[in-house]
Amino acid sequence: MPNPQLDIWGSAPSARYEQLAAPFRPLFAQIGAQAAEADGSRSHLGKVIQQLNALGLPRWRLPTSYGGQDATLVELLALLTELSAADSNITQALRGHFGFCEEVLVSKNLDWQARWLDTLSQGVLLSPGSTEVGTQTRGEFETRIHRAEDGSLRISGKKFYTTGALYSDLINTIGTGDDGTLYSVVVDLKAPGVQIIDDWNGFGQRLTASGTCIFDNVRVNDEPRATDQRFAYGQSFFQIYHLSTLAGIARRAALSGADELHSRSRTFSTGNADSAAQDVQLLQVIGEVASQAYAAQAIARYAAQRLESTAQYTIASEQPLTHEDPQVALAELEVCLAVNPVVDATLAATTALFDALGASATASNKALDRLWRNARTLANHNPRVYKSRIVGNYLVNGLVPPSQWRVGVAKG
Repeated sequence: MPNPQLDIWGSAPSARYEQLAAPFRPLFAQIGAQAAEADGSRSHLGKVIQQLNALGLPRWRLPTSYGGQDATLVELLALLTELSAADSNITQALRGHFGFCEEVLVSKNLDWQARWLDTLSQGVLLSPGSTEVGTQTRGEFETRIHRAEDGSLRISGKKFYTTGALYSDLINTIGTGDDGTLYSVVVDLKAPGVQIIDDWNGFGQRLTASGTCIFDNVRVNDEPRATDQRFAYGQSFFQIYHLSTLAGIARRAALSGADELHSRSRTFSTGNADSAAQDVQLLQVIGEVASQAYAAQAIARYAAQRLESTAQYTIASEQPLTHEDPQVALAELEVCLAVNPVVDATLAATTALFDALGASATASNKALDRLWRNARTLANHNPRVYKSRIVGNYLVNGLVPPSQWRVGVAKG
């Protein structure tokens, strides 16, 4: 495959970005070369995530004094788009970790913040553990955080969508306290009573370890925090994270399609050239797929700029913010505006690439279908069908987006 010197995916998000990103690109190339096989064999990603940890990726947003690069959100999400073009499973497996880092960076509890900055600087990885499946009431959690007879804090319950738990050291989870308040705590995944089950059975993002985690009277050494203390722009952060991942998948669709077309020797008698690589119609398809990828990245990056401003505003604020703060609401609205165009572009790109290729492109060992499967799976997170309604409700009625949503059965 030709290796053009020009990067068609747009200018770097900052003057220093290329220097910061360069150490990761050889590993990204290795990851990309193994992604199809890993998807087919459901390979464990622990080794490559530790390699990324050794290079400092999980600490990118931390201050330099804590081993980070003090990266902006725009820089981080641009690098994660590159990683997603190699293998979006890895990006998704780290989503909860980066969300926790964000919570630490903007916390107004300076003692808690300093303690966790020190812990994160040592390369500790976290996964999320909020969602419960079943028939529990929406907004409530059956997981319980309680005091044992010896006075220790304990947690008991069952979580699903614990993305990345198999590759992490700790899990940031939620439970109901003895006083009925919802609390967030961090639990050691190696503590007695913790069981991780790799039972995620989605047709996409197969390697993200997004299955079940069970807590059986597990000791909690972390300080409980009421969930209303979590960072206000969290909903926007976790959604823009998905959009950056989707943009990387779209880029991989263009690159994989181009690679396949370039190496194809067989052509159809109804084609336009004796070489598939010179067939103007097939070249147009690849160009259109690349345009979809470019659009997805551009839209996601533009929304990320707003979120970076919101993050800086949150850090500078003397008091914790709520979702009704104008800056937080604007960030949420802009991300909502970005969701459907990015999803549509990525799903179109991961489908259209096959129009430039023959039937052999559907061979299971190529695993090109994984790109659509992964994109479709990510698009089903945080249902996109509601995003345009949220924007319309603001434009028509002046209503800001709702607070972080919960899943469950409505109260009867």
